[in-house]
Amino acid sequence: MAWMTYISNWFEQDDWYEGLQRANMSQVRQVGLLAAGCQPWNKDVCAASGDRFAYCATLAIYIYQLDHRYNEFKLHAIMSEHKKTITAISWCPHNPDLFASGSTDNLVIIWNVAEQKVIAKLDSTKGIPASLSWCWNAEDVVAFVSHRGPLFIWTISGPDSGVIVHKDAHSFLSDICMFRWHTHQKGKVVFGHIDGSLSIFHPGNKNQKHVLRPESLEGTDEEDPVTALEWDPLSTDYLLVVNLHYGIRLVDSESLSCITTFNLPSAAASVQCLAWVPSAPGMFITGDSQVGVLRIWNVSRTTPIDNLKLKKTGFHCLHVLNSPPRKKFSVQSPTKNHYTSSTSEAVPPPTLTQNQAFSLPPGHAVCCFLDGGVGLYDMGAKKWDFLRDLGHVETIFDCKFKPDDPNLLATASFDGTIKVWDINTLTAVYTSPGNEGVIYSLSWAPGGLNCIAGGTSRNGAFIWNVQKGKIIQRFNEHGTNGIFCVAWSHKDSKRIATCSSDGFCIIRTIDGKVLHKYKHPAAVFGCDWSQNSKDMIATGCEDTNVRVYYVATSSDQPLKVFSGHTAKVFHVKWSPLREGILCSGSDDGTVRIWDYTQDACINILNGHTAPVRGLMWNTEIPYLLISGSWDYTIKVWDTREGTCVDTVYDHGADVYGLTCHPSRPFTMASCSRDSTVRLWSLTALVTPVQINILADRSWEEIIGNTDYAIEPGTPPLLCGKVSRDIRQEIEKLTANSQVKKLRWFSECLSPPGGSDNLWNLVAVIKGQDDSLLPQNYCKGIMHLKHLIKFRTSEAQELTTVKMSKFGGGIGVPTKEERLKEAAEIHLRLGQIQRYCELMVELGEWDKALSIAPGVSVKYWKKLMQRRADQLIQEDKDDVIPYCIAIGDVKKLVHFFMSRGQLKEALLVAQAACEGNMQPLHVSVPKGASYSDDIYKEDYNELLHKVSKELAEWYFQDGRAVLAACCHLAIDNIELAMAYLIRGNELELAVCVGTVLGESAAPATHYALELLARKCMMISVCFPCVGYRNLAADLLLMIPDNELHLIKLCAFYPGCTEEINDLHDKCKLPTVEECMQLAETAHADDNIFETVKYYLLSQEPEKALPIGISFVKEYISSSDWTLDTIYPVLDLLSYIRTEKLLLHTCTDLNGKNDAAAWETG
Repeated sequence: MAWMTYISNWFEQDDWYEGLQRANMSQVRQVGLLAAGCQPWNKDVCAASGDRFAYCATLAIYIYQLDHRYNEFKLHAIMSEHKKTITAISWCPHNPDLFASGSTDNLVIIWNVAEQKVIAKLDSTKGIPASLSWCWNAEDVVAFVSHRGPLFIWTISGPDSGVIVHKDAHSFLSDICMFRWHTHQKGKVVFGHIDGSLSIFHPGNKNQKHVLRPESLEGTDEEDPVTALEWDPLSTDYLLVVNLHYGIRLVDSESLSCITTFNLPSAAASVQCLAWVPSAPGMFITGDSQVGVLRIWNVSRTTPIDNLKLKKTGFHCLHVLNSPPRKKFSVQSPTKNHYTSSTSEAVPPPTLTQNQAFSLPPGHAVCCFLDGGVGLYDMGAKKWDFLRDLGHVETIFDCKFKPDDPNLLATASFDGTIKVWDINTLTAVYTSPGNEGVIYSLSWAPGGLNCIAGGTSRNGAFIWNVQKGKIIQRFNEHGTNGIFCVAWSHKDSKRIATCSSDGFCIIRTIDGKVLHKYKHPAAVFGCDWSQNSKDMIATGCEDTNVRVYYVATSSDQPLKVFSGHTAKVFHVKWSPLREGILCSGSDDGTVRIWDYTQDACINILNGHTAPVRGLMWNTEIPYLLISGSWDYTIKVWDTREGTCVDTVYDHGADVYGLTCHPSRPFTMASCSRDSTVRLWSLTALVTPVQINILADRSWEEIIGNTDYAIEPGTPPLLCGKVSRDIRQEIEKLTANSQVKKLRWFSECLSPPGGSDNLWNLVAVIKGQDDSLLPQNYCKGIMHLKHLIKFRTSEAQELTTVKMSKFGGGIGVPTKEERLKEAAEIHLRLGQIQRYCELMVELGEWDKALSIAPGVSVKYWKKLMQRRADQLIQEDKDDVIPYCIAIGDVKKLVHFFMSRGQLKEALLVAQAACEGNMQPLHVSVPKGASYSDDIYKEDYNELLHKVSKELAEWYFQDGRAVLAACCHLAIDNIELAMAYLIRGNELELAVCVGTVLGESAAPATHYALELLARKCMMISVCFPCVGYRNLAADLLLMIPDNELHLIKLCAFYPGCTEEINDLHDKCKLPTVEECMQLAETAHADDNIFETVKYYLLSQEPEKALPIGISFVKEYISSSDWTLDTIYPVLDLLSYIRTEKLLLHTCTDLNGKNDAAAWETG
């Protein structure tokens, strides 16, 4: 079957010991990463080499690599070896796998990208390596410099390894901004200084210190820092230098003179960075500091050739890399010949830009912006190939989901902003105005009020209206003292609490009226409103105590004070499910669980090796608690017995914030000093619950009460509001209750990333009315019967198209004038085709195409095809209308696919399938027609090809659910199921397959088999009877399940009584009966039945010699086949290994006893 070819036979080929190992792997799975933005602190923080580019966040370096299959850059690696702010990065010019980086903790690291490991490290450098660069004349030498120098030269390996000081580059009078080695002249180096001057050193020449200051600074003490500095790659002496205020100069390093001063269009504009364009001699680009304007220059002109506004925020740094190779079509171009007739095809010139004066060379600019945004801009096509519009550039202290929308996550950062992210697309949808200083904490307003409260380091607290983008209220009761926590009451939306370093926890109304000021003996770091009592609030204090206050009274004294921590208490969190239970995290590295009703600490969670910060109770499992620490880890705790059930090591620095949404209780977000936000799936922690739902077990085995669930040893049960609501809704239904149950629980338990989209498509396939589809359906992968309808509607909404036109030309060359005159003559002579060809040669395609029908429709179509071919070769979007006009769907689809624009290709293919793009019918000889049915068949084939390619793109990107959506969208249920199984989304595959019914049955049964094996592996082979019963229940849902059930029973290692219970459940004989059946089968020489029943008996080891003897006998003959012996070998692989070990030990002991007797 088609789906089977897409599934690897993991389990059939796996050793069971490997299965046991898998069972011990981390159960918390990372499902999303919001990468940090590019830092704005230092200069040389982006670099590129070959098909890779990298940028520096504050504590990590992000490396992107070109995926040649899809022609797009993807995140390849994150280097997080630095523990302090990264200062610079430099890619090795001799080895594309190596780069060097420095940081403020006096550290330089050489990192291998391919192997993703440190290959050399230089600790305790003399001074901070503020700028560094590989030496171009030596393969393993890196130079670095602190602010005043000197220049250090580090030889990484070899007999001369070590650090030396450059003999001339020291004793500078002004701090160094940056330095650059000359790429061709050995040892030549230039430094740019804060005072605007340059220092140039060239072996054999006189050293030049602090020369070439801008003319406006001569004779003054004013400073005009050098912000950019680059040698001309085609000159030995020229270099471009940018001063913050003076602008851009081309200077001669030998004559120490300024050759050209370049003029910006406005006095208000200033340049932040520049880069030469390697593929175009004399051309360079600059990025403005105030607004994200990319300017294109040539050294022959003092003004920009073009100005492109790419973003509202200013540039921080730039780097140009050559264009990656693109997939090209083999489009034949006409070649010039010596004889030109009136019908010869002309060779067209390249299409010029709108400016008509120049054509941008192929090349990509890595653009980093002051707001943390990072992008890769295709200069030739004038479009983004990749853009992360903005990102946090510093520590993220807090994160919270929006109460009424589990898809929106807010983050608060050291960089002074709160950002709101769509976790399905991992893109920012809102950002606060900024300039708030450090933001330590945030809290959403309850319900749909769409406001966020934030607490800052020095500017008090504020309320930000997200929709309006405005700060609508400020609270200054704490003065300039830092506010470490802000908590908006979700039981009373008018109350907001803040706690501060001034020792106060203040409760106020949203309009600023102070209700309480609770004085503490030291700084207050955390506070949390009780989720059961609207008037209870707990605080964590520097004095190591936890306090509980009752705000309904006028007293300023706490109701309870909990002591026990040995260092300051940071966050406190009330349990959402257990009244009176709260937890606290401390700098002593522990988490304590307190029972308010007993005035006692009921558990201490030990395991972190550094202060604890993030705390989060699960909203469905009452004993599940997650903590984050300065030891870079996240720990998952079972608070019943105080055990750590999982540890996550993925963050590269302190973990500060943890959060989940009640509607998606097993999807967690975390934030860290590494400037990332990460999304995690906790679903593996409640696998038994999932399987109970799939197996249609009773509600008592899915949902329980808190008191029962917290009993030690009780399997996980859902106890939260969301699961109870689902149960109530299902119990109201009279039909399709199991379908709804599977869908609603699947949406609740699954992480974001396409499960909602998948269920919408399942509903469409099952015939649900379109009016019941959710509003956001059109934003995901739509079923193809809706694709054109929704996109047409979207197009109609875009009623205004803004167009810009730039002035043209530098005058028309004489040759062009002559050709135009010749063309006019040809036209007057009626030689229309020759006129058209001359227009093509002049590049005036529109004129040629407008006249071409005067020759023939066939010629016009051919001319359109030639124009399309040329535009494809030039990789221009202008090709689209030409292909559509002549109905060349295949060419257009392949064009989009070659550029990685798979969604565009899919849209065009579907439009063709629906008859919206008709091939242009040109009259042909009789009998040579190409029927519309054949066209439609071709288009359908094309559509499936594009869908498959898009699905594989999603799958390779780690998004198996969206890959399945692509196939469901074209009703290919088999492949949709295959992608879910390949992606190990087994529970989702079973849910979806069960709802889809017969068409998905084979794949559903296979998923059930794999899921049963997963149950067998839980917690290293059945810690309790429940898991073996779950496996049996799943297998009983499969038709022809006898062999699967036999394998399950054979592998189960329980006592005889338990094994017989399992046999009874699986409708198999007891172990005693199996022994008799085995002996009977053996007497009848029925090998398969003999092996089967011995495996199910009390002595499974007896199956082994019989089975091996059978196999050996068969393979000794020349005509044996695997089909004959495989069933027996397959069964033998399920023998319990501990039985074999016991049997071997017994034999050895017997032999030892005999030997002892003989020698005795």
